[in-house]
Amino acid sequence: MTSPAATLVRLKLSLLRGGLRQSGGRRAAFAFSTVLALLFALAQLLGLLLLRGRAHADVVAVLGAALLALGWAVLPLFFPTGDETLDPTRLVMLPLRPRTLVRGLLAASLVGIGPLVSLLLLTGCALAAAHGAAGYAVAVVAVALALLVCVALARTVATANVRLLTSRKGRDLAVLSGLVIAIGSQLVNFGARRLGTGGLGQLQPVADVLSWLPPGSAVAAVRAASDGSYGLALAQLLMTAVGLAALIAAWARSLTRLMTAPDRSALQALDAGSRDRASASGLARLLPGGRTGTVMERSLRYIWRDPKTKAAWVTSLAIGLIVPVFNALQGTGSVYFACFAAGMLGIQMYNQFGQDTSAFWMVALTVSTSRDAYEELRGRALALLLITVPYAALVTVLTTAVLGAWARLPEVLGLSFALLGAMLGTGVWTSARFPYSIPQEGHRNVAPGQAGLAWISIFGGMVSAALLCSPVIALTIWLNVSADGAAWRWLLLPAGVAYGAALTLAGLRLAAPRTASRLPEILAAVSKG
Repeated sequence: MTSPAATLVRLKLSLLRGGLRQSGGRRAAFAFSTVLALLFALAQLLGLLLLRGRAHADVVAVLGAALLALGWAVLPLFFPTGDETLDPTRLVMLPLRPRTLVRGLLAASLVGIGPLVSLLLLTGCALAAAHGAAGYAVAVVAVALALLVCVALARTVATANVRLLTSRKGRDLAVLSGLVIAIGSQLVNFGARRLGTGGLGQLQPVADVLSWLPPGSAVAAVRAASDGSYGLALAQLLMTAVGLAALIAAWARSLTRLMTAPDRSALQALDAGSRDRASASGLARLLPGGRTGTVMERSLRYIWRDPKTKAAWVTSLAIGLIVPVFNALQGTGSVYFACFAAGMLGIQMYNQFGQDTSAFWMVALTVSTSRDAYEELRGRALALLLITVPYAALVTVLTTAVLGAWARLPEVLGLSFALLGAMLGTGVWTSARFPYSIPQEGHRNVAPGQAGLAWISIFGGMVSAALLCSPVIALTIWLNVSADGAAWRWLLLPAGVAYGAALTLAGLRLAAPRTASRLPEILAAVSKG
């Protein structure tokens, strides 16, 4: 009789073969990604082997295993559709007990490129810390336990959140994966700079803690056995085994609950809708009356509820803060980097109608004159300003405080507000002149055939905004090089505010009649894809 584990392994292989048979492009992409992943893993393995015998090699090994486990835990949340078998709801109707299903899914999870790459990386971590016969013997057991911990961790997290991952909130989480990558890259850059000055020795306390947490404890056991501390090595291996058992038990409990408990997402959606209506009514009392307040409320609700819009805003907010502040912390930045915050949020003004997608037809029905279009665009601009003005001021103050350049605070704020006004003015005009659709499904931000429009709208608008800001930039340069300019630099703040406001008003007045006259073309453009 064939065991359920063997059947699920064959099912996993059948799914892989079936996916590759769909198209030649998919086979080529799979082959390319496989070769690339294996080359990366082999390069890491070689690098870890070269660390053997060097100072702090065990620190790198333990931290590498811990980071690998973190990746296994986080990636299923952001890419739930990457592996069909991550969704256990496809298997709940099978006549299998949860523990039997756990064993089968655990075996199936060991099939694929991800587990193979992880095996190579864990092998490198173990060998970097090993020396002597005892160390190599423990390394065999440690690598197996660490790999099982990584796989079980991914399965436990995916099963516990499977209904979230298949809901709208789960799709929101997947879209926000770009934010994690952006923030993570800046943190890695910051950490690398700190390590370059302080060395790996400053990570020793972190490695000491992770040496008692699976799977870092498995790698630490290799080092302990190599040094002759067999009792310590046995304790750390037992800690890894206990952690694996706990993960499998939690996984089994989640499977049991998933197979027996009803889906309460509908009730949660009703409760969420009630909360949204209550919060919306409270927000409406704080906004202006008439069409302007209505448009502002709609725009703010889109920012909060639409996955693509939310992802764009959160990413811009994070990067706009990280770039100037982190550069200031590293001592390599300039106080003028604070303008990056206003620029990142000013981009959100471009392609305003495309963010509505096919729902723009409901807005188009309410626009019949240039005055209607003006109020519509003004409401969208005010909603953006409601967030951007305090945010840009906060980032500027933080950057100035880190650098200790308080004397330059007024001029940097003036530049930021002038840039924001220029981007608002050019944004409303390009929204009416070069609209394009934003697909709601997947990670694409431009519909097929409209990439040229997107480039013209965003990058053309940004270049135009930079040119429009040139008078304020020239004034800033002149006041900084002039002998008596320091006493008058504070004037850049009111000048930047007034200039930015004038550019925004000019953009609204130019874009309003064009919007009213091109409604059919705009609707057709944003409804594609």
